Amino acid sequence: MAVLDDLSGFEFEDLMEDVFRTLGYENVRQAEKTADEGRDVLMEDVVDGTRRAIVVECKHTDTVGRPVVQKLHSAISTFEFDGPKRGMVVTTGRFTGPANEYAERLQQNGDPYPIELIDGQDLREIADEIGLDLYNGRIEILCDETLRPYDPAADIDTPVRVAFLDIENIQSADLPVPHSQVTFRPVVSITADTDAVFETSVGVIHRIDDRSRCVVHAERGQPEIASDDVAALVAENRHVTVDLESDDFDRPFDAVDERRFGQTQTEYKEWAVDRLQDFHTTTVTYTGDNNVTYTKTCEPNRSDISVQSIEPVYLPDVRHTTELHDYTYSYEYYAAGPSRVALEDGIHRCVHCDTSGTDETYTFCPNCGAIACPSHQKLSGWRVSQSVRGVRSPNASHSKRSISTTKRIWRRSAKNTRRCRPTRRRWRTSCSLGVASSRPCCSSSVCS
Repeated sequence: MAVLDDLSGFEFEDLMEDVFRTLGYENVRQAEKTADEGRDVLMEDVVDGTRRAIVVECKHTDTVGRPVVQKLHSAISTFEFDGPKRGMVVTTGRFTGPANEYAERLQQNGDPYPIELIDGQDLREIADEIGLDLYNGRIEILCDETLRPYDPAADIDTPVRVAFLDIENIQSADLPVPHSQVTFRPVVSITADTDAVFETSVGVIHRIDDRSRCVVHAERGQPEIASDDVAALVAENRHVTVDLESDDFDRPFDAVDERRFGQTQTEYKEWAVDRLQDFHTTTVTYTGDNNVTYTKTCEPNRSDISVQSIEPVYLPDVRHTTELHDYTYSYEYYAAGPSRVALEDGIHRCVHCDTSGTDETYTFCPNCGAIACPSHQKLSGWRVSQSVRGVRSPNASHSKRSISTTKRIWRRSAKNTRRCRPTRRRWRTSCSLGVASSRPCCSSSVCS
């Protein structure tokens, strides 16, 4: 049964460009569509430290005979490259006996331009290896690598404890263990070259010679370009990955989730080409030979854009939630070992207003668990261990005197303290009897 029946000859060449790139060949690009002289795809590999050029002829036909292989041999000999060269003929069908014999003789005679033949059966084996759908020509993304979701040299909740170091009135060592979850989110790193020249009768009016790199969030839906911080995080840690399947992430994390890649590798390539085509399209003004000013829209062709690599990887999205009395604080970030990019910082944020960010000073309220900015802090002036209402102290007169004395102490303390101003409040009754203090607390109704 023939494979890739629905593809045209040009579409088959596009597909083989993607296939060879996925197999790890370098500098993969297509030759000019016009008069390719037997050269459809050009690429390179490195063997024993020596870089070699590979010239590929693609034939989307039932059979390929000896003349095609001979033509490719001539094309290799005239192809300019400073180094060794070889060739490949790829077909969805089969090779005739004379074609196989000719290629074998080149190998046996030590010809400087050997040619490898890849038929439909070989394509099926390659398809199994790289996730190629032989019916629609799409290359699925096969990825089981992820950036590290935590630093193996530290505790998993270390980022939370570090964040709480900026909060006054609480020690990070006193924090409860947070609930920790990780979501492995798919991203792809795309590298593409754009090489286009625009000419008129006056000569070259515009030239594009650009290499573009981007990191794309690759979940379901339209691809979304990652921020510069996330792109740098992925690029700087791409070489340090772990196996998503073999690592037991259920032990350090309370919950683990894995998202799937939303599109095929082929679709991400097409998306990148469309985007770069729009990005590089510009209008150029130039003066003709007749001294008349003209404008021309310079839009690169799709063939001017060559996607050099599409590298998939999972990016861990780690979220910690810490419960402190009446409040829950979230801390979320993208992780790559000890490096991270913050997504949500619910720790450096006042629970009473919109004040947030690490530039502010925040104080923890031990009464209710609130984290407040300076505008929502005041002094807790005294503490009583027993309920004042309805409970008679063993020494009632002593209790009354102690309370009265404590109130006066609190008023003096508040008067001499610039940090806060005393406000009328209902006295809390759940703390130590008759002990005066000036500890900060928040303006929550719980503490008021």
